[in-house]
Amino acid sequence: MAEKKNYYEILGVSKNATEEEIKAAYKKLVKQYHPDLHPNDKLAAEKFKEINEANEVLSDKQKRAAYDYEQEHPGMGGMGGMGGMGGAGGFSGFGGFGDIFDSIFQGFGGSASVQRDTTGEDIQLTLTLSFMDAAKGCTKDIAYTRNEPCPSCKGTGAKDGSALRTCSKCGGKGQVRYAQDTMFGRTVRVGACPDCGGRGKIITEKCPDCKGKGFVRRETRIKLDIPAGADTGSYIRKRGFGQASAEGGAPGDLIVVLRVEPHRIFQRKGMDLYVELPVSFRTAALGGTVKVPGLDDTFDYQIPEGTQTGTTFTVRGKGIRSRNGTGNLYIRVFVEVPTRLTREQKKKIQDAAESMDLKQYDKAKKYADSVGALYGKNPY
Repeated sequence: MAEKKNYYEILGVSKNATEEEIKAAYKKLVKQYHPDLHPNDKLAAEKFKEINEANEVLSDKQKRAAYDYEQEHPGMGGMGGMGGMGGAGGFSGFGGFGDIFDSIFQGFGGSASVQRDTTGEDIQLTLTLSFMDAAKGCTKDIAYTRNEPCPSCKGTGAKDGSALRTCSKCGGKGQVRYAQDTMFGRTVRVGACPDCGGRGKIITEKCPDCKGKGFVRRETRIKLDIPAGADTGSYIRKRGFGQASAEGGAPGDLIVVLRVEPHRIFQRKGMDLYVELPVSFRTAALGGTVKVPGLDDTFDYQIPEGTQTGTTFTVRGKGIRSRNGTGNLYIRVFVEVPTRLTREQKKKIQDAAESMDLKQYDKAKKYADSVGALYGKNPY
């Protein structure tokens, strides 16, 4: 018998985790195991599937409550495997006992009645965005194919939407109760009615358009608003835009996972931006104004004299802007030494260099002092 999955362990959160903690854990794991980052990796694909499965349950209050109850009362969901014990010989159908069994189960903290989830399946898509679209926000047209409720039968699967009769086995409830003798005594469980599949209704004549399925395949087009600050691994959920339910329930959701392309100039870490800025030898030595790229346009920035390669300047509020705040822009300077100098230019640089003292080079002086201390003499 396969071991049941522990959704809390899959997401790496405690059973008492808040909705925010579950959401944060899910987002972190999606970034780590997304298929786009692990092409042709079956283990990563399976892990990604498990992560989404766990999130689908734990992010929904009703599904999470049902899951927690099942975890706390494991015998309630797995008694079917004990059919041969005590000569019970399996289950006996009890279709019309009303609330008598409900009252028995009140002592276990709730009613024995279990509502089947008839919601349609979710659809997951991956949307690739340019760096700027993700940073500044945009609207994208999305086209995909999904199961939509059949307009002819309104999703019932029955001809004209009315060729239905109430299931005689479950009385239209969609559920039947079963009793079984086990080592713990007689127990009762609730399951979907085998005759109507849990719908409570039986189709007497199928809809000719959908062949009794209750849905048809159609292309759906929507406009998707991408908020500013979107990043790889984040996702947008559109309620009700997934697959139609084959059992008359609510449609599933559309989940769009975002992937952001890298940029030629900017690097991103969270809400902060980093840019490598080449600075001329003259500007680094004497100081000056340089043009720095921003998300909207370039802006002027004053480089102080004596700036060295590797120096990082912080410009607050020039990073990614989103509903959660604004990041900073970090300018990392590297001094570019000119090449292909003329003879006259070389002479001027040589004359300038000879006129300077070692004390004017802070790092060179410290280095020379360290070497001198190592060998007992100054080699320069």
